[in-house]
Order: sequence, then C-alpha cells, then structure tokens
Amino acid sequence: MKIIKKMYDWVLHWANTPYAVPALFFLAFAESSFFPVPPDVLLIALAISIPKKSFKYATICTVGSILGGMLGYVIGLELIDTIGMPILNFYGAMDKYEYIQDLYMKYDAWAVGIAGFTPIPYKIFTIAAGAFKINFFVFVLASIVGRAGRFFLVAGLIWKFGPAIRDFIEKYFNYLSIAFMVLLIGGFLIIKYVF
Repeated sequence: MKIIKKMYDWVLHWANTPYAVPALFFLAFAESSFFPVPPDVLLIALAISIPKKSFKYATICTVGSILGGMLGYVIGLELIDTIGMPILNFYGAMDKYEYIQDLYMKYDAWAVGIAGFTPIPYKIFTIAAGAFKINFFVFVLASIVGRAGRFFLVAGLIWKFGPAIRDFIEKYFNYLSIAFMVLLIGGFLIIKYVF
C-alpha cells in the first residue's frame, strides 16, 4: 500500500509543474495498459486549478486512455505470455481471467465499456480483450464511450460546481459510476426494446 501511496503522490505532484498536461496524457495512456494509479487524480487536480479547462483536460485524458487501451489490446493479442500474464499477475487478476473471458463472451462491448467507466482496473480488460480476440473496432468504440463518460463526468462536475465538488467526487465516485452505468444500460435497453 505504501508504494501505491508514493505513486499517488508522485502523480499529484505533476499538477504543479509546467509538464502537467503531457503528464496527464502519459498517465492516462500508461494506466490503460500497466500503471496502477488512475489518471482521475491528476485530472481532478488540473480541472480544479482551472475549471474552464476541465473539458480540455478530459479530452486529453480520454485520448491518452484510448491509445493506452489499444496498447493493452496489442499486449493481450501479441504478447500475452511475455508481458500480459506478468501484468495480470501483478494485479492479482489471474483468478479472474476466466471470469473476464465469460464476461466478454456474454457481453462483448459492455464488458469493455463498464470497465472503462468504473473503478474496475481497465488495463485488465484491455489486455484480456486482445487475448480473447474481441473485435477491435467494437473494443475501441466501447472504450471511447466508457472512458469519455468517466472523464467528462468528472470534468463536468468540476466545471459546474468548482473546487467544492472535489471531496464529493473522491468520496462517492464508485456510487456515481454505478448510477451512470445503470442509466446508460437502461437507455440502451429502452432503445433496443421500445424503439
């Protein structure tokens, strides 16, 4: 836990440097395939420092995350034994590997979209998507929906409510994620069965 806290502090320190925006991009990229600290930490710090740029930061975060997710997909597709398995082992995800495979077989894009939006480690799903040869276009589309939904929700809350919303986001992010996913899935079900 100490090492994660040190990484968290290291990530946060970038907000006070001239390299904050490139660091946000790189962090989002790396977190989608191997790095343990989510980019939300830096996104929140930057958005709070300049709320009118919240959506710009969310865009940078989304693009970095999608490109990193593509790297995770390639790791799963081409390098699962040499790089993918050690990453999954590091995160203790090997026991969940078959479960994730079942999720992909049942839900395909839903599994990626949900993992991209919620606090579930997205990197595990990006690597698994490649390993299970999920349709790449579907993977990218679901990743865009999930990751953009997550980062733009944070940016929107900060843009609307300012720094006061920071504690609320950090405290209730899991609940906000679940509520958003229920609304998103409900919307798709309404479209599917009503229209």
